[in-house]
Amino acid sequence: MVATSTSIDDRHIDDLQGKVTQKIVLQNVSWQTYQALLADMGDHRASRLTYDQGTLEIKMPSNLHEIINRLLARMVTTLTEELGLDLKDYGSTTLDREDLEKGVEPDSCFYIQNADRVQGLNSDTATDPPPDLAIEVDITSSSTRRMEVYKRLGIPEVWRYTKKGLTISQLQNGEYVEREFSPTFAMVSPAVIAQFLQLRETTDDNAVIRALRTWLREEIS
Repeated sequence: MVATSTSIDDRHIDDLQGKVTQKIVLQNVSWQTYQALLADMGDHRASRLTYDQGTLEIKMPSNLHEIINRLLARMVTTLTEELGLDLKDYGSTTLDREDLEKGVEPDSCFYIQNADRVQGLNSDTATDPPPDLAIEVDITSSSTRRMEVYKRLGIPEVWRYTKKGLTISQLQNGEYVEREFSPTFAMVSPAVIAQFLQLRETTDDNAVIRALRTWLREEIS
């Protein structure tokens, strides 16, 4: 399969998304208010919150945002299965640190290298190591603030999808550096991911994952 583009064709965005991602930014919000909002809003919601030293961002993802997020997350799961790696999928769980006054809910996040260091079904993300990989979908609203929080929380790898395509960033010396290949999956590049996202234009999610498995097994052999 040959990669012909690094992003989903813009001609299809309006057809897929239905609405754009909405974002609200509030200033001068205390840590206590942020925590109270998390408790009041509960887990069964589509919105994602980011808190950065008094600034609260509330993001409400679009249809297209969730399509891409869920497909990328399935790709990560498939890669770990085929490569025999451990995995604990934490989805969009809240990651926060009161000492830093920072918190974020990734579109998706995973423990892979450190999967054995988080135990049980209800581990403490405040004391556990940060997830090894996070996914951030950024089509119609900037994720600059969220990337800054990821950096301060020490998340080693971030896959960030924008209208220009996918970038893979690795945390090095306190800053994110774009990489040609994933630090976790040595054969996976943004161009490789792009070809399978493009396939989603003409088929369904399961067909994309089957194609990914076939490609990966050929690469391994």
